[in-house]
Amino acid sequence: MHRRRLLQGAVVTAAAALVPASARAVTPVAGAPDYPAALWAPAHAANHTVPAHPSERRIDRVVIHVAQQLFTPTIGIFRNPAKQVSAHYVVRSGDGHVAQCVREKDIAWHAGNWDVNTRSIGIEHEGWVDRPEFFTDVMYRRSALLTADICARHGIPKDRAHIIGHHEVPGSDHTDPGALWDWDRYLRLVNLP
Repeated sequence: MHRRRLLQGAVVTAAAALVPASARAVTPVAGAPDYPAALWAPAHAANHTVPAHPSERRIDRVVIHVAQQLFTPTIGIFRNPAKQVSAHYVVRSGDGHVAQCVREKDIAWHAGNWDVNTRSIGIEHEGWVDRPEFFTDVMYRRSALLTADICARHGIPKDRAHIIGHHEVPGSDHTDPGALWDWDRYLRLVNLP
């Protein structure tokens, strides 16, 4: 019996070693996400700000990003303290899976503008601005559900003045989510009852 347990342990250890490090990067960590459908995959503490008075933080925008990267490496970037960047959420293209990387009460470093960072929630989407195959139906639907939930909880109007692209942030040199992002479709989904 002892030998069987030893062999079973070896098989489990060997199987775990076969999982690429990038896949292990999104292993859930203790903590309940603000959005119940999200997996908690925290950014490094050096990549966001915990405000002194989080209850005084007024959220009035959602900023939509396209990561120019795949899902797991995006989370890996947020976990690397040398990168000095994060977003509150990342949405996977293939299945719409949502990971939360920064608490909504905290300030993610996503917009490239401190004022906008302090009053917004940032949502990254897996993919590239010039590759429409990443803008899947399920990604749009799951992201829109997330945005609708954020807007409801923070009292944010569900319109283009309050749900903006990274390229619309004052002083931004970014182009995401890009010309291929379907804003009409997205806002329609955000506003579904």
